Amino acid sequence: MPHATQLYQHVPESRWPIVYSPRYNITFMGLEKLHPFDAGKWGKVISFLKEEKLLSDGMLVEAREASDEDLLVVHTRRYLNELKFLFERVEGISRATIVDLDAHQGNGHERDFMGDKRVYIMDVYNRHIYPGDRFAKQAIRRKVELEWGTEDDEYLDKVERNLQKALQEHPPDVVVYNAGTDILEGDRLGGLSISPQGIVKRDELVFRVVRGRQVPILMVTSGGYQKRTARIIADSILNLYSLGLIGAESPSVSAQNSDTPLLPPEVP
Repeated sequence: MPHATQLYQHVPESRWPIVYSPRYNITFMGLEKLHPFDAGKWGKVISFLKEEKLLSDGMLVEAREASDEDLLVVHTRRYLNELKFLFERVEGISRATIVDLDAHQGNGHERDFMGDKRVYIMDVYNRHIYPGDRFAKQAIRRKVELEWGTEDDEYLDKVERNLQKALQEHPPDVVVYNAGTDILEGDRLGGLSISPQGIVKRDELVFRVVRGRQVPILMVTSGGYQKRTARIIADSILNLYSLGLIGAESPSVSAQNSDTPLLPPEVP
């Protein structure tokens, strides 16, 4: 008997490729304010985009949560935390690339996909901070280890050169981009020194290179332990939209570097 699920839904063309739910914002009697991670930053990002008249509630996609019964169609309970569901249920996806630009080594997905030749992992991280998982590093196909205080020019050059090589070595059907903002200058847990404009430029660079190869890209936001990261994420999304790199229907773009100005240098 076919498995009955409420997981899939029709998404009207009027909706944007931005997935959000108020449930992403975590609160617990105010105790979340004591944690270094801004557990409400996703709601703040959406609020900033609404203030800029880019989005309204009717333009967002709210994902439905997969039940255990949904996941057990393709996984044993042992593997419920893995992401291989992508290959089982999404037509046309047989090769994926993970571009992890969070300040920390992505040892979780590296352990998940250890030995899986369908998944190519590029990881750019501060070599001196948590987790330092030597075993997980074996799964990284393109490893870029950074020093304390790495700044914009060096960082962006290394990201662009290695991303181009990664996509040449393993042409993917989809790119999953981990756009962590803990690379921001002043982030005590990330230990790097990338400016707000450097983060905006990084996201633009990744989208230009990937979209220039006609490859779908899924961007997720992760680390970022300062309150101002929500504004920076919103500014980056606005920039991607202004350049035609995201939207309800984004045309193909050139992978060449653009001289189009980014947002004003003042980021609140």
